[in-house]
Amino acid sequence: MRSLHETQVAVVGLGLMGGSLAGALRNQWGALVGVARREETLETALERGLIDHGTTDLAEGVGAADVVILATPVRVILTELPTIGRLLPPGCLLMDLGSTKARIVEAMARLPEHIQPLGGHPMCGKEKSGIAAADPGLFDGTTFILTPLPRTSEQALALGHEIAKAIGAQPLVLSPERQDFLAGTMSHLPYLMACSLVATADATTSADPAAWKIVAGGFRSTTRVAGSDVTMMTDILLTNREEVLKALDALQGQIGELAGIVARGDEAEMRATLDVIRQKRLEMYP
Repeated sequence: MRSLHETQVAVVGLGLMGGSLAGALRNQWGALVGVARREETLETALERGLIDHGTTDLAEGVGAADVVILATPVRVILTELPTIGRLLPPGCLLMDLGSTKARIVEAMARLPEHIQPLGGHPMCGKEKSGIAAADPGLFDGTTFILTPLPRTSEQALALGHEIAKAIGAQPLVLSPERQDFLAGTMSHLPYLMACSLVATADATTSADPAAWKIVAGGFRSTTRVAGSDVTMMTDILLTNREEVLKALDALQGQIGELAGIVARGDEAEMRATLDVIRQKRLEMYP
């Protein structure tokens, strides 16, 4: 398997994540090919200097690649994997950027033996989507989770590490089940919380014309991810349902406890509980 500087890479899907990845990696190897459904997307990617070449033909885009990275929604990845597996040359590293991993890694295990599969999930994003939102600096300082299969070679995993570092991220190897468990609480639950806050505000205060005039930074920042792409988030929730439901159940318990504290009106209890939570937050983000 070649080093990063010698490889031809194909990024399939040039939305926010794929376009950002392509832009972060471009000029660090022989050639970077973008594959997209629409010519307009390819034109934008070329104009912005995110890719060297572009095509709407999947076979053409991946047929000569040393590395193929799938940056489409999770269920599209699951649908595309069998087709792409038949198109890749021997020794090709096939990665993905999907936000859930167990089902993708399970599908990767069925790929032809001549392919080197490696699951991936960069822990970053924006509430905006599409090639227009692509940002080559999106991955700077973030964690890039890698989920190798038993069949993934040491060389393939090392190249995955090299790719993560090349875009400014720090690689972290996890099992797919552990990644989905952690992401269910740390990534997927916050989206549903943001959605519930927006829906609650709309249901309770939207009739008052002053409601949206008094919205401050706390509400904006807390609900930011509710603006995320619905197709992407639907795929995430449907392919990580068990872990998300566990996280929601734990959240409901925490909200119930806080509701009880407010109902009792015990200032000492309230201060003690909130101070513990505040200190934990400060430990997470010093």
